[in-house]
Amino acid sequence: MQITRQADYAVRAVLHLARSGDQRIATNMIAEEQHIPPSFLAKIVSQLSIAGLLHTSRGARGGVTLARTPKDISLLEVIEAIDGPIQLNECVGENNTCSFDDNCPLRPVWQEAHTQLVTRLRSTNFADMMKKDSFSM
Repeated sequence: MQITRQADYAVRAVLHLARSGDQRIATNMIAEEQHIPPSFLAKIVSQLSIAGLLHTSRGARGGVTLARTPKDISLLEVIEAIDGPIQLNECVGENNTCSFDDNCPLRPVWQEAHTQLVTRLRSTNFADMMKKDSFSM
């Protein structure tokens, strides 16, 4: 499993906004500073806005802000807003569509790994990441 480039860009954009506090930031500034193609960022911002993670405003004083505080936005929310639900393998998905029966020796391993990954991403918020962040604005 690999997080898509789009999800990676989304995480970097949200972290950038978290670092800026309540300040509204122009998307072209985020794109430039985070090395994200502007047209790609526009799509990402739209998806994050639909997911309720960002507020956007147009115009000369427009820009983007977080819809909630950094401590109230998890890494999982951002990734899933872009990539959809995390799924390591088909047998650990919501539908449990494993082609083998419940006695498969691999299924418990995939389920445990899936649970640990999702738990870790859900428990990591952007305030925590800013504490570990060695970058400055």
